[in-house]
Amino acid sequence: MTAEATLWPLAVYAAAVLLLVSGMIGLSYLLGERHRDPATGDPYESGILSTGSAEVRLSVSFYLVAMFFVIFDVEAVYLFAWAVAGRELGWSGYVQVLVFVGLLAAALAYLWRLGALDWASGVRRPGRHKRKG
Repeated sequence: MTAEATLWPLAVYAAAVLLLVSGMIGLSYLLGERHRDPATGDPYESGILSTGSAEVRLSVSFYLVAMFFVIFDVEAVYLFAWAVAGRELGWSGYVQVLVFVGLLAAALAYLWRLGALDWASGVRRPGRHKRKG
């Protein structure tokens, strides 16, 4: 088969998608509501008008929470995939997931001991951070 013979379904699909998307945007432009109020373009969150600047400095603890959330979300995906295929994997799969969960627990214990989970500002555990001198 030639390259042209195998690529025509992709070209038809791409054309159909472009036609559908442009049709949706065009119809929403023609049939959509038009607001002339001055407050229509103002951004708001949960129905409340925003105040202040969007360039607010956040504490690093917010980013730590976000990173922990992403990390443990990805780990949950791996554990869910293991749970689905648990019977087919047998004992070797069970041992592998135990090693995986053990590494997660060790990493969590390390972060806890390091103080990465203590989000109170300026609080340091005694004996952890010794001064050199």
